[in-house]
Order: sequence, then C-alpha cells, then structure tokens
Amino acid sequence: MKISGHIIDILARRIFKGEVEFEHGVIVSVKEKDNVEDLYLLPGFIDAHVHIESSMLVPSEFARMAVVHGTVATISDPHEIGNVLGVGGVNYMIENGKQVPFKFHFGAPSCVPATGFETAGAAIGKEEVDALLRQPEIYYLAEMMNWPGVLFNDALVKEKIALAHKYNKPVDGHAPGLKGEQARQYAAAGITTDHECFTAEEALDKLKYGMKILIREGSAARNFEALYHLIDQYENEIMFCSDDKHPDSLEEGHINTLVKRALAGGMDLFKVLKAACINPIHHYKMNVGMLRVGDPADFIVINNPDQFDVLKTYVNGVLVAEDGMTKIERVNIPVVNNFSTNPKKATDFALHANDKSIRVIEALDGQLITNELVVDPKIENGFVVSDIEQDILKIIVVNRYHDAQPSTGFIKNFRLRSGAIASSVAHDSHNIIVVGVDDDAIAKAVNMIIQSKGGVAAVTEQNSMFVPLPVAGLMSVEDGYKVAQDYKSINKFAKDMGCTLRAPFMTLSFMALLVIPSLKLSDKGLFDGNTFQFKGVLV
Repeated sequence: MKISGHIIDILARRIFKGEVEFEHGVIVSVKEKDNVEDLYLLPGFIDAHVHIESSMLVPSEFARMAVVHGTVATISDPHEIGNVLGVGGVNYMIENGKQVPFKFHFGAPSCVPATGFETAGAAIGKEEVDALLRQPEIYYLAEMMNWPGVLFNDALVKEKIALAHKYNKPVDGHAPGLKGEQARQYAAAGITTDHECFTAEEALDKLKYGMKILIREGSAARNFEALYHLIDQYENEIMFCSDDKHPDSLEEGHINTLVKRALAGGMDLFKVLKAACINPIHHYKMNVGMLRVGDPADFIVINNPDQFDVLKTYVNGVLVAEDGMTKIERVNIPVVNNFSTNPKKATDFALHANDKSIRVIEALDGQLITNELVVDPKIENGFVVSDIEQDILKIIVVNRYHDAQPSTGFIKNFRLRSGAIASSVAHDSHNIIVVGVDDDAIAKAVNMIIQSKGGVAAVTEQNSMFVPLPVAGLMSVEDGYKVAQDYKSINKFAKDMGCTLRAPFMTLSFMALLVIPSLKLSDKGLFDGNTFQFKGVLV
C-alpha cells in the first residue's frame, strides 16, 4: 500500500513531499515525490506514562478511543490492577491489550502494595517482579514510588531496581518535590524518569542529574503549563504523558492536545514531535515505528502542522482510525475482581468529639498534592460532623478486601452542598473512598459500590447515579464511548451537588494516595506523606 503527502521527518528535521509504501505492516520505502496529496505524514503519538485503569476502560477499549487522536502506543503501568489482583491482574491487562491493533508496553509494578500503611488486595514481591521482567511484554520497572526507600537504601527497593538493570530495562521514577541532594541520590540509584514535577525548578534539578522529565497533563494533575518551555533546551530529555486520564477526557483528546498547546506556546515543531513521538521509543526500546524504511508502519496523517487535526491513524499498516472514528472492533471482556466487604451503616462513620481541633486535608484543584489545615470542628450531639458552611466535609475510606472499621477524616474544597460522592477507584490500594455532607448519604453511596463490587456513585436525598466498574472495581465492560458519556453525566451530577473541582471523582481518587504529600487518608488512618507517619484527626 502507498500513501503520499508532506512527510515530516522528525529525526532529520525536515518536511518534504514524498510517498510511503508499506507491506505486511512494515515500511518498505520512503521516497521523495512531486504531486502529492495535501496532507502531512508523521510518526504516531506515544503516551510515555499512563495507568490504563484510570480511564475506567480495559486496554482494548482505551485503544479504540486513543487511536482517534493519533496515539499508537503507550508506556503503561498496571499497578492499579496489580494492587487489586497482583500478577494475575498485570497479565489480564497484557492479554486484553493483545487483542487489538495497538502497542501497549507494560511495566512491572515496583510498589505493590504502594506502602505498608494501607490495605491492598495483593502483593508483588521480588520474585514476582523478577518473573515479570523476564516477560517480553514487560518493558521496564514501573514507577518507584517508595522514594524514601531509595534514599535510605531499603534492601527490597534496591533488589527490585537491580533486577531491572539485570534485564537491561529502565526504571521509572516517582519523586514529587525531590530537589538538590535528594534528587541526585534518587537519580544515582539508577532511576531514569520522573513524571511528578510540579515546578520547572524541580524538573531542572532532576534533568541536571540525568533524569528524563515526563510532562504530565491528566484529568486531575496538570503540570504542562509549568514545564512545557523546557522542551526548547532539553528536546532529547522530555516526553509527554497523561498518567491518569478519565474516559471523558480521553474522548476529547490525548497527546495530540499537548502537541497543539506546545506549538501554540511557541515551541519548535521538531522538538515538540521528538517529545511526542520519538524520545519514548529510544528510552524504552519500544516496538514502534519512526517512519523509516524497515520500521513498523505506525504513523498518522494530519491536515497540516498549524491545525494538527488527526485524519488517519495506522498501526502495523492497519488503518485503525479515520475522520474521528475508531475502526478497532470491540472484543470480549471477561470480569475479574477482588471485592469482599459487607454493607455499612451510617453509625459506622461517626466520630466522637472532644475539645480538640481537627486536621483537615485541603484538596488542590489540578494537583495531586494537598495541604494540611487545622480548624475548629462542628460538633453535634457529641460527634464531629461535616460543616457545609465552612466547606469542611467528612471523608471516609472503607476497606474493600475484608470487613474493618472505616477510617474517618475531613477535607476542604469539595464544596458539596448535599449528598455524597464515592468511588472504588482510590489510588493505590483501591479501597472505597467517599466524601459527603452526612453519614446517611455516605452510607448510601458506599453501599451502592459494595453491592455492585465496584463503581462510582453520587447520591442525594432525591436522586442517585451510578457507573459500575466490575473489572477489579476499576474498569467497565461497556463500550468506551458509552462509559465516557456515563462519566460525564455523573461528573455533572456531582457538580450540580455543589462540587467546583474540575474533575471531582479523579480528585477524590487521589485523596488516598499516601506517597504524594502532604495529608491523605488510608483505610488505616490519616497519613502524612512528608514524614510517612500517621496523624490523628483530632489535634
């Protein structure tokens, strides 16, 4: 098959009129030619760090939506399902992804469970990591979130990193806020990337010590504006990623939107496309083509570099998307899960008061980090309750793996005026997390999730809405576009309840992520991500 147009040769930094010929999924010739179509051809986009599970879609459905935006491959960390189902969950993702024409490159989760301060559904130890890294479908050791373990030479952390080096596979980082000597030590341990930089200053420190920086723009964490100008000076060390992207966001766009924004910000076309299309291939030794003879025929067709509208996407020479429509067929999606807890009562969430103040998590829109506040509580009948007027709401984490006393805290900036919102997507152990204005609403939302063994819920006295996630309590079995619409509806419902956050459920899901400072809540209690210690809710 042949296709002609203006060929964007990223490696040679030139655009020329030419023709690409490919047979059996491989490019056999790229030659200059006059009288070509008024289109532009270039390598496909790559998401350099994404948790597919956060899209609430299994890999095959994620692929169906991503190719529409010109994405041909991902670097995928399956630690979400790993925390629920262990190695079996990782293999589930690999096998489902193999059923569609898309290039998933999975990693071996390095931190399952993420910490010892929460209850997960499984563990992936040194032996399991070793076995995974020997699989050809595993391309790297996934993000090393236990940065204190790296800095303080934890034996198990060192052994896992050494295994990746043994198999000549890179190690992904996760080191929010590390700068100076700590950043140097983290990089010196053999960790090669970081996607958690919130400021250019932090990114520059890590670049100085040899790490590559992944510019993240997801549904909750958005760091593009703070970092994109680094592309100008560090074109070989920058990649784009989404990290966590909910289905409604994926329907709207993917890496293509970051390319457009970087170009609109004045960045050089070829430098931007290096970050979007080339650098991940080199770093992770990906099986993805770069529009050269002998490469897999993975490329996209756009209208022009000014508008950058994706018209067609090819993977291994197969046309997988055209004119905004996916051509990938749906596949069978078996259900796997790990969910075992009984329904809860409103009284399970009561917190006895005393004369003390309370610690409050301050959620920050567009960030995974939080602040710690100390405020005077609202007390009714001897119990601390949500204070709607001060926007201090109750937040609860319920163990999904066995019956246990729920963990209670308080949070600011959700601004619910009624009801509760809840989710079984709660990074990284994926217990049930809920924010609500009263215990009755909290119990109702939690029990909707327990009854269905996974999902996201929003309830008020009058109405309720629910999106089931039966695969590991994380992913749907439905068509991705239907999930996107359902998610948009429940997101709007949450905002109609008063929530002003850009992505209420995505933000909620990160309030249990203990490895991101400052204050978070696990099923075992309120946790300080700076000191890696529990703190009391009552001060």
